Amino acid sequence: MPEWLDNSFFAMVGLVIFLGLMLYFGVPRIIAKMLDGKIKQIETDIAEAKRLRNEAAALLVEYEQKRVAAEKEAEGIVAAAKEEAERLTAEAQVSLADLVARRTKAVEDKIAQAEAQAVAEVRARSADIAIEAARVVLADQMGKQGGKVIDAAIADVSSKLN
Repeated sequence: MPEWLDNSFFAMVGLVIFLGLMLYFGVPRIIAKMLDGKIKQIETDIAEAKRLRNEAAALLVEYEQKRVAAEKEAEGIVAAAKEEAERLTAEAQVSLADLVARRTKAVEDKIAQAEAQAVAEVRARSADIAIEAARVVLADQMGKQGGKVIDAAIADVSSKLN
């Protein structure tokens, strides 16, 4: 056997036949179509991912705007609540001051009325005592000088009437 007919030669012939059969049956075209399909699928997936990323970015911006608006609204609500609380506190303080003033005035009026009543009672009692003393004195004087006192009283009354 010649030297060129060794195993390497048969391996080379087998490889050439294999490659020829692959070209004959169009295996490279089939592989190219499969690769082109895979490339198109990957491009479609990338485009879809970009679209989803853009949508997510738009949603993020939208939600960020909504968050900012909600924070502003919450700040407005808190400020309104503080103003309302301050207004109610001021109204309560004014109302309390009015109530205290009215109650103080009522108590002062009651005290003044009680003083007036006490003074009236003292005067009435003093008048009663003075009348009783006068009655006792007059009764004594009437018993001792009965006619003279009556004559003096009549003269005094007639001089004041004229």
